[in-house]
Amino acid sequence: MASNTPFTLKWGIMATGWIAETFTQDLLTNPATTRDVHDVRHEVVAAASSSSKQRAEEFLVKVKAPSSAKAYGSYHELVADPEIDIIYVATPHSHHFQNAMLALEAGKNVLCEKALTVTASQARKLVDMAKKKKVFFMEAVWTRYQPISIKVRELIQSGVIGPVYRVVADLSFGNDQPDGTVSFADTHRMVNPDLAGGALLDLGIYSLTWVFQTMYHLQKEKEKPKVVAAVQKYHTGADEATSIIVQWPQHKSQGIALTSLRLATGVDKENTGGPAIRIQGSGGEIHVTGPAYRPLQYKVIRGDAGGKIETVDFSIPKDPERDWGHGMFWEADECARCIRDGKKESESLPWEESLVMMEVMEEALKQGGVTYPDLITTDVFDAQSPLNTGKR
Repeated sequence: MASNTPFTLKWGIMATGWIAETFTQDLLTNPATTRDVHDVRHEVVAAASSSSKQRAEEFLVKVKAPSSAKAYGSYHELVADPEIDIIYVATPHSHHFQNAMLALEAGKNVLCEKALTVTASQARKLVDMAKKKKVFFMEAVWTRYQPISIKVRELIQSGVIGPVYRVVADLSFGNDQPDGTVSFADTHRMVNPDLAGGALLDLGIYSLTWVFQTMYHLQKEKEKPKVVAAVQKYHTGADEATSIIVQWPQHKSQGIALTSLRLATGVDKENTGGPAIRIQGSGGEIHVTGPAYRPLQYKVIRGDAGGKIETVDFSIPKDPERDWGHGMFWEADECARCIRDGKKESESLPWEESLVMMEVMEEALKQGGVTYPDLITTDVFDAQSPLNTGKR
C-alpha cells in the first residue's frame, strides 16, 4: 500500500545570490496549498557562502528559512553535511564544473543551475561522475517543468499542428545605452568573461531550450544537429548578441535561437510585437508569449480552423502563507520524485540532452571567437580551486 506521507527531500543551498534566494523561497512554499502537490515536499537543511558564515546566516534569515537550517562558511562543509540529500548549485556558470564536481565527489545528488557548464567536456565529466557515484544529477532548466512547457510538448505529440519543421525562439533584454555600451558594468556577470558572461549562456539558453524541447526532445531517433552561428562580441570579449541555426537534416527540421543584450523581445513589455516562440508545423502553429524563461500564454493556430485561435493562459501559483511563488518549485518537485523513485536523471531533461545543448552553445561561441579564461574552462577537477574555496 502506498504511503500517504509525502516524500521529503532535504536541500543544501550552495551560494547566496539572487537565484539562490528565488529558488529557496520556492522550496519553502507549501506544495499542497501552492500547486496541489501532495506526494513530495522540501526541507532546507543548510546554506553555504564561500566568503563567510555570516553571509550564509543573513541569507537564511532573508528567505525565512526554518531556525533549524545551518549556515556554513565554505562549500566543503556544505557537501560534507550527512543530513543533506541534494545540493542546489546556484553559483555563476563559470563555477559550475568545480562546484558541482565537489558535491558529486562527496556522493551528493545535484541540481545545477543552467548553463550547466562552460564547455561540453566539463559537462561530460560531471555526467560521468554522477554515473560513477550512482547519484541523481540534473541541469536546472526550470522552464522545462512548468505546466505550459509540458502542455505544449503534449500538443506537439498529439499532432494538432502536424509535424514540426521550424521553431523560432527569442530571449533578449533591452540594455542598449546612448554611449554604445549596455547597462551592465564590465565586471557584471552578464558581460564579464571571467564569469563566463555573455548573452548566450545566460539568456540564449532559454531560446535554445524551446528549440530543443519542441523538436530534439521529441525525436524518436535522436539526431545530432548541425550548427551555424552569428555572434556579436561586446568590448569585454563576451557575446552581446548571438543567433544560432540548428538543423536536423534527417528530420527535415530547423530551429532558430536568438538572444541579445541591446533589444528586448517584448519592446513595450506587453508582448504587442508578437510571440517570443513560434512553433511551426505543416498543419498549424503554436505561439508562446514571452518571456521565454517563464511564459504564461500560448495560442494554437490551426490551418483548418477558419481563422479561429485557441488561447490558453497560465499563472504562477503563490503560497498564501508566504505570498511567494516564482515557478522554480516544479523543477524541485521533479528532483524529489526522481530521487524517491531511484532515478538518476530526469526524463524531461536527460543527461544526453544537456550534453548536446552544451555542444551547440560551445560550437556557437567558437564560431564567434568568444573565449574564456583557463580557470573556468578546465575540465580537471580541483577541490581546492579558488572557485570552490573563494580564495584568490
